[in-house]
Amino acid sequence: MTQQGSGGTLTAGNTVTVRLVKAPRPDKSYPASVLSDDGTHVVVRAPWSDPVVRDMGFVRFEPGDIFTEHYWRDRWYSVKEVHDSAGGFKGWYCDVTRPAEVCDGVLVVPDLDLDLWASADRSQVLRLDEDEFLASGLTERDPEAATQARRALDELADLAAEGFRTI
Repeated sequence: MTQQGSGGTLTAGNTVTVRLVKAPRPDKSYPASVLSDDGTHVVVRAPWSDPVVRDMGFVRFEPGDIFTEHYWRDRWYSVKEVHDSAGGFKGWYCDVTRPAEVCDGVLVVPDLDLDLWASADRSQVLRLDEDEFLASGLTERDPEAATQARRALDELADLAAEGFRTI
C-alpha cells in the first residue's frame, strides 16, 4: 500500500510508487520500499523493474538487480546505487531531473534526459543522452531549466569523482 506520512514526507517501511515522467515518451512507474525521507532527501529501494536484460554496453541491468535510489526535493538529479542479485556493487546510474515531489503519495520525478554512469571503481564516468536532451527542445522551451540541467550534470560528475560520499 502506498502511504504518505505527515507533512508530505513518506514513511520508512512503506511502499511508494515512483513515477519517472518521461514526456513525450511514456512515463515509467514502479513500486519501491521507502528507506527514509527527511523532507528533502528521499531514499527508496526497488528491484530492476523490467523483466528483460538491458545491456547498455558499459553495464547490464538485469532481473534481480537492486537499485537504492536517492531523490531530492531541492536538487536537479537523482542517484541510483546499483547492485547485482548477489549484492555485488555495479556502480551509480544518475538521472538529471527536476526536483522530486510527493503528489498523492506518489514520488514524481520529471526526467530531463541527461544521465551519468559511474562504474563501481569509478574508472568509467560517462555523460549520457546528450542527443536526447538536445532533441527534447528544453533549451528553447525553458532555458532556465536547461541551464539547471547542465549544472546538475556537472555536479554529478564532481560527485562521481569523489565516490558520491556526500549524497
